[in-house]
Amino acid sequence: MTTIAKFLAVTIDCAEPKKLAEFYSKITGFEVQYAEDEYAGIGDGTVSIYFGRVPDRKPAAWPGPDKQFHLDFRVPDVEKAVEEYLELGATKPEFQPGQGWIVLADPEGHLFCVCPEGS
Repeated sequence: MTTIAKFLAVTIDCAEPKKLAEFYSKITGFEVQYAEDEYAGIGDGTVSIYFGRVPDRKPAAWPGPDKQFHLDFRVPDVEKAVEEYLELGATKPEFQPGQGWIVLADPEGHLFCVCPEGS
């Protein structure tokens, strides 16, 4: 039998961990648990998102084959959430691959989807 693992966290490479932790803290409601120049983390006590400093990291082109991951977030009102996230520093790529959800990029270019609650 395979040992079952519980998901703990995801770590995102970025140039400015503290700033990215603050951005994701605002959109998720997760508390900033740790914030230093080299490493930062947010979480809700069960799941965490960590941010590790990689100064020369370059965001993948979108759309394109170099994208390695993206995060998905459910919200009660997609359009309102997108408006708020853009005000916080996210950007909206021109290419949108579907309907009902919207792809955004965080301030360092990592992609994430804003999805309706029923998805």
